[in-house]
Amino acid sequence: MLTEESIKELATEWYKKLDVHVPMVEVLPHLADKELEMVFPEATVYGYAGFEGWFQRVIRIFFDEVHTVKVVEPVITGNTATVKVVVQWEASVWNAPEAYSKRIKCDAFQTWEVKGLDGKAIITKYIVDGLEYHEGSATL
Repeated sequence: MLTEESIKELATEWYKKLDVHVPMVEVLPHLADKELEMVFPEATVYGYAGFEGWFQRVIRIFFDEVHTVKVVEPVITGNTATVKVVVQWEASVWNAPEAYSKRIKCDAFQTWEVKGLDGKAIITKYIVDGLEYHEGSATL
């Protein structure tokens, strides 16, 4: 059964894994495959294949990442939920041939659709609604 606790656990695990750039095999169990839609500022991707292309690109761009979950507010209807998520994201990025890396720090406002599967919550839709940069932050 889908619960607020299982959804909060999903969010916490998801961002821990993104922070340390775990192998794809460790991330995929948190996602649906055929119905997956992920909307990022730079791209919309579908299914595992689309996610893998996005993930492999961003783990080669961003480093020293830290995600701090600020808000996870689910509205559960049976075995599905719509979830408002706010996460503070910090990351360094280096663009060749610049002499120094830059630090990004922002709050990412997101809407997730989640379903229960085999006793745990998985993401079926993931939308980045907007980014609010902190003072002094580099931007994308």
